[in-house]
Amino acid sequence: MSARVTPNRTARKSHRQLARPPFECIALLLQGGGALGAYQAGVYEALAEAHLAPDWVAGISIGAVNAALIAGNPPSARVEKLREFWKLITAGGPWDSIARSALAPSMVRGEFTRVLLNQLSAGTALVAGAAGFFAPRVPSAWLQPPGSIEATSYYDTAALKATLERLVDFERINASETRFSIGAVNVTTGNFLYFDNTTHTIGPEHVMASGALPPGFPAVEIEGEFYWDGGLVSNTPLQWVLESEPRRDTLAFQVDLWSARGTLPRTMPEVMTRQKEIQYSSRTRNSSDRFKSTQRLRNALASLLQKLPQELRESPELAILKPHTQAKAYNLIQLIYRAKQYEGDSKDYEFSRLSMEDHWRAGYHDTVRTLRHPEVLERPANVEGVMAFDLAQNGRE
Repeated sequence: MSARVTPNRTARKSHRQLARPPFECIALLLQGGGALGAYQAGVYEALAEAHLAPDWVAGISIGAVNAALIAGNPPSARVEKLREFWKLITAGGPWDSIARSALAPSMVRGEFTRVLLNQLSAGTALVAGAAGFFAPRVPSAWLQPPGSIEATSYYDTAALKATLERLVDFERINASETRFSIGAVNVTTGNFLYFDNTTHTIGPEHVMASGALPPGFPAVEIEGEFYWDGGLVSNTPLQWVLESEPRRDTLAFQVDLWSARGTLPRTMPEVMTRQKEIQYSSRTRNSSDRFKSTQRLRNALASLLQKLPQELRESPELAILKPHTQAKAYNLIQLIYRAKQYEGDSKDYEFSRLSMEDHWRAGYHDTVRTLRHPEVLERPANVEGVMAFDLAQNGRE
C-alpha cells in the first residue's frame, strides 16, 4: 500500500527529530546514476540534520561511492567528506567558473542557455574525464593490445582509487559499526553479488567494481575474478536489504536517481533519456511491489498457524515455517530525483558544478519536505506491515 499526504494531516514545522523512530534498523539505499549522485548527498545532509543516522548503507555504482563516504567516516565528518568528493569531481571544468560567479543566476537564465551549457559540460567530460574520478585512455582502447585491461574501456579510473583511499576510512567500514553492502556483477559468470562488510573485507577495489560501468570503465579484479557495475543487473539494493536474515523492523530510505514516470518522447535524445529512466528505475518498482506481496503471505501464514491445534504447532514442518512468519514492520520512504527538462540524456555524465549543486539542493529539500510529515516515521498499522511513501511527488508543500 502506498501513502499519500493529504492537506488535513498536520505536518511538522521542522524536519529535525529528537528521538529515534520505533524501528530496529534505519537503512539508506542508494541507486546508481553517475553525476546525479549528488542528489543522494543532499538527502544524507538532511537525514544527518534530523539525527537519522543509518545502521545500514547499501549502494550500487555511484551509490556505492556515496555509501563508502558515509560508512567510512564518523557521523560528524560525513557531510564534509561528501561535499569534498562532489566538489572535487566537478572542479576544473570550463563551467566551474560560472558556478562560482555572482553572475551565475543571470548567465544561466533560460532553458536554452542551460541546455547548451549542460551539453558542453557533458562533452567536456567525455573528452577530458572528471577530476579525481576518471580520465580518457591515451592511446585509445582501440589501439591497445587485445587481452590487456587497457583494451577494454575508454577511461582509466586510477584517480578514483586514489580519491577513495584519501576520503574513506576502510578500517572503519570493516569494523562493522555501520553495515555496508555494495552490488557488482561477475563479468564471466554474469552472477550478481553483494560485497558486504559482514562477509568481506572491503577495500577501494570493491567500491570501484560496483561502479565499473562498461565500456566506459574497466572491470575490476577481486580475488581472481573480474567485476562490472551492479546496475547492469539491478540498480537498487532494496531487495538485498529487505530479504536479508535475520529480519528486523526497518525504516528504509530508498534514494533513486531515475524516475519511472515520464512523458512521451518527441525526439531521439528524449527517447534515449526515457530509455535510461525506464531501464534503471523499473527494478525498484518490481522489488517493492514483490516485497509487499510477500509480506501479505507471511502475515496470512502467521495468522493461520495461530489457529492450528497445539499438536500440529509442534510438528517439524511448522518449525521450518515459523521463522518466516515473524511480524516485522517496514516503512519504505522513496526519494526520487525528478530531472529537469533541460538535462537530457547526458545528465548522468554531466559533471558541472552548477548541476551538482542543483542535484544536491534537490535531494536536501525533497528530504526536508518528506520528514516534516510525521507518518513516515511511524510504524505501519496495516495488514501487510508495510507502508511505502513517495511524498516528494505526492505531498510537497
